[in-house]
Amino acid sequence: MSTEVETKDQASEKSNSKVVTFLKSSIQQLFAFAALILIYIYFLFAAPNFASIGVFMNVLMAASAIGVMALGATFIIATGGIDLSVGTGMTLTAVSAGLLMGSPESGYLGLPVGIGLLLVLMVGAVIGLVNGFNVAFLGIPPFIATLAMMMAANGLSLILSGKSSIKIPSPFYYNLSNGKLIGSLPNAALIFIILTVIASILLTRTVLGRYALSMGSNIEATRLSGVNVRFWTLMVYIAAGIFTAIGGILYSARFGFAQPAEGLGLELQAIAAVVIGGTSLAGGRATIIGTFIGALLMNTLTTGLQMMGVAKEWQLVVTGLVILLAVFIDNVRRARAQAV
Repeated sequence: MSTEVETKDQASEKSNSKVVTFLKSSIQQLFAFAALILIYIYFLFAAPNFASIGVFMNVLMAASAIGVMALGATFIIATGGIDLSVGTGMTLTAVSAGLLMGSPESGYLGLPVGIGLLLVLMVGAVIGLVNGFNVAFLGIPPFIATLAMMMAANGLSLILSGKSSIKIPSPFYYNLSNGKLIGSLPNAALIFIILTVIASILLTRTVLGRYALSMGSNIEATRLSGVNVRFWTLMVYIAAGIFTAIGGILYSARFGFAQPAEGLGLELQAIAAVVIGGTSLAGGRATIIGTFIGALLMNTLTTGLQMMGVAKEWQLVVTGLVILLAVFIDNVRRARAQAV
């Protein structure tokens, strides 16, 4: 009888724990959403023409490429790692798209779009594979491993492109971002929404997400429980690399060409979107919906400041302050959690 009562008590405690975790996650997402609404309302009055539907669609379009990269970065940060190569990795995949699908008359391969897209995704997977191998098997800290990849990807983008933009003439490729399958919603935004749902399922309903969170909470305990942490760390980085490749596709498709000099600095926007959304930099806690909201917030802020005529250098200052505030809030959350 006592054993049965204890079992019921344990089940009740687990249920209460799940409810508390869900409420905490919901509150974090609610705060991020409230901040997004407040910033949007501010720019409605402060920035000329910000209220137009065209501006809103531009915000969604701009948020899509960065947001997709941020979805992948969420899995890495959930493990307690970091990915500084996401920006230049995106550029390298975009340049690869140009080399593979650019016009043969210009000296490129001119492959069919379907084959080209598959190969670009493989380029992203290889970037993740190298990062994951360096972290999981060589024991290189994620900061250093991905910093090295950031520099290598930047250099390779410039070398492979000859420091020149590469036009991708396919209308289908261009419409991946700019076409509209549903009303006035750009395809890039639609793809971002679909990938957000997929990423949320991966994080909450699959072993990939479960092990990523477990490793971020306590990697040694995860290892002792029989999980092959090296293999699953590798899988997390490969998955993130594929998301980076999709971001590169959407980014280059938006303009119809790949620009090898872009990408540096975008990793900060992606990481900021993840942290603002409520994912902990220490690992063990992540939210995909929060990342989606964080990406919208970052691009709403950038677009609003541009429309107000704020100089680029001051936009960077504001972005830096937002990142600092997000990390500070994350530290406060962790300190309170440990105190409890």
